[in-house]
Amino acid sequence: MPHPLSGASLPLLRRMLREAGDVPLAKKAPLLGAAAGRAPFSALEKGMEGRLRSASEMKPPVFLLGHWRSGTTHLYNIMSLGEFGYVPPVATGMPGEMLTLGKWLKPFLDKQLPDSRYIDNIPVTPTSPQEDEIALANLSPLSFYHGIYFPSRFDEWVDRGLFFEGASEEDIAGWEEAFVLFMRKLDRLFEGKQLLIKNPVYTARPAQLLKLFPGAKLVHLHRNPVDVFLSMKNFYEKLLPVMALQPYDHVDIEGTVLRVYDEMMRRLTEETKELKAPQFTEIAYADLNANPIGTVLRLYDELELGGFEEARPRFEAYLGSIEGYQKNRFEKPKTVGTKVAEAWAPWFERWGYEKPAG
Repeated sequence: MPHPLSGASLPLLRRMLREAGDVPLAKKAPLLGAAAGRAPFSALEKGMEGRLRSASEMKPPVFLLGHWRSGTTHLYNIMSLGEFGYVPPVATGMPGEMLTLGKWLKPFLDKQLPDSRYIDNIPVTPTSPQEDEIALANLSPLSFYHGIYFPSRFDEWVDRGLFFEGASEEDIAGWEEAFVLFMRKLDRLFEGKQLLIKNPVYTARPAQLLKLFPGAKLVHLHRNPVDVFLSMKNFYEKLLPVMALQPYDHVDIEGTVLRVYDEMMRRLTEETKELKAPQFTEIAYADLNANPIGTVLRLYDELELGGFEEARPRFEAYLGSIEGYQKNRFEKPKTVGTKVAEAWAPWFERWGYEKPAG
């Protein structure tokens, strides 16, 4: 399976490798080769940009927010079966060529997809909706995933990719330009359908989303913080061995999870405090898990989305197909519950979760 950074542009890849420091030749050579081979098609696709609709002409997107491991993928998989455009695997792997080379190679690329995601065994198919962060990591130096790819600068690049800390104004403007262009390409790919986008990173950026796409609708999905913490440890423990291009033994996984979640929730709370339906709503993962159809209907009603009844048979068929899916289960040591309860006390209170006993 190729490394996700194989879809990066050649200029971006050169910059990231230069700034990251030591990366073994055996790991970086395939990345550089892939970028060089795609360069003519990147140029061809760039010539198409002027014929794409502007962001203001697109239907306002729906963004699914929520910290990793909060159930956003489950919600995304259900809702993507409605009348939405979304991020297909080819757009994730080849964002700079999704309308040209990506289309032509799609039958071959579909065969290269893993059977399931590394972190939770959720099946992956050629039509599985993907989050766009891996795609944007191939288009911009500002991405959460660059911390995972290049853990020699883990803390710095995780914070830069999530919160733009230490990022230059030029790089932030470049990220916004790349993101909007990516969305415009998806608009072309799905022939003007309203886009449904899921990316945990955007949980810290509601104001920026609304600046770039006025009228966008935001859904925040929350889950018991202890479950999030335990599942996020598994997330890093699974992804680092597969994606890291440098040693990662020094990475403080627990410290990172505690720090990032708290900052992400703080920014979400501040930037959505004046928002309400039909622009913004929140749901609990427990509600989605217990009553998925009823919860999705509620979202459609609150966000004033049309087409629920037409899509309902597809929703129900999908939910029936995953009825036997076994979620990851993790032990919950008492010390972990206490640690999480102390570090994330405001968030237990905000969403009404019971704090673990000490």
